[in-house]
Amino acid sequence: MALSKGESAATELIKFNQLQTRKKHLRFARSPIHDWGLYAMERIMRGEMVIEYVGEIIRAQVADKREKAYERQGIGSSYLFRIDEDLVVDATKKGNLGRLINHSCEPNCTARIITINGEKKIVIYAKQDIELGSEITYDYHFPIEQDKIPCLCGSAKCRGFLN
Repeated sequence: MALSKGESAATELIKFNQLQTRKKHLRFARSPIHDWGLYAMERIMRGEMVIEYVGEIIRAQVADKREKAYERQGIGSSYLFRIDEDLVVDATKKGNLGRLINHSCEPNCTARIITINGEKKIVIYAKQDIELGSEITYDYHFPIEQDKIPCLCGSAKCRGFLN
């Protein structure tokens, strides 16, 4: 039975409130994929919200300027996550553990944009059951660009590049 749009939004709100009141047990540690990663410290079931990706919400034009500035400053990784055509979450200097989630071409999570009380939120959901100690990953889906970014996910289904 399919949920109506109103029922779906109500379900998302309930799940989001549960995520805020009972956060998943996660920890960061060294990752074979890239520097640091985020790991499940409890079993997470398919469909559950894992973590909200938070940071400073900025306009896309500001994000483009910041990305260039971060490169000039030698900041190796920036944590810019596009919400839509106009808005980007920048977790580079203000964020939570969600920014440590690494890319995988065969991820165990997916990122979705949901609207709660008129505000767009980026929430990471489990695509499958995730066992204790497993690294949390999602597919970054970077746009195709001329300069290729090598992928280090190590998956048998690795595409070789993030973009």
